[in-house]
Amino acid sequence: MFGKILNVLDKILSFVEEWVLFISTMAALIALFVNVVLRYGFNYSLAWSEELVREVIILTTFIGASAAIKARSMIKIDALVQIVPALKTPLTFFSNAVTMVFSLMMVYYGWKMAALQMTTYQKTIIMQIPLVYLYAILPIMGVMMFIRIVQVMNQDIQDLRAKPEAAQAR
Repeated sequence: MFGKILNVLDKILSFVEEWVLFISTMAALIALFVNVVLRYGFNYSLAWSEELVREVIILTTFIGASAAIKARSMIKIDALVQIVPALKTPLTFFSNAVTMVFSLMMVYYGWKMAALQMTTYQKTIIMQIPLVYLYAILPIMGVMMFIRIVQVMNQDIQDLRAKPEAAQAR
């Protein structure tokens, strides 16, 4: 039952991650391309394209964190694991636990920051995007990271349970 729920959440999150990253990156690339053509071809520049790119970088960084957890490509230092291979499993679970705490902090503090932006009604300078939308990415990303880290930990636990069974089958 728990595995089925995680599989459904995986499909939903994968769809959201892939399409948000694709659409936002394409929008930024098109805006930059048009801006370059206008700047060098017509001596005219779009002020909003650079702000759009900055907002896309923010969005893709935070949404990409969730995708990185799924792909197990988060930045980590593995020198200790290479020196003492027996520490791989405990250090992996410690790393996952720290990431889980970080994701919960992102939900909590991101929510507080988004709520603060809601009360101040601040907007971006050129495009006039309410900053609450940008700060709302933080708790959303925290929830996505939390779900992803639970999926990764569940897979690690299943792999650990499968190892003794495979050893007994020999």
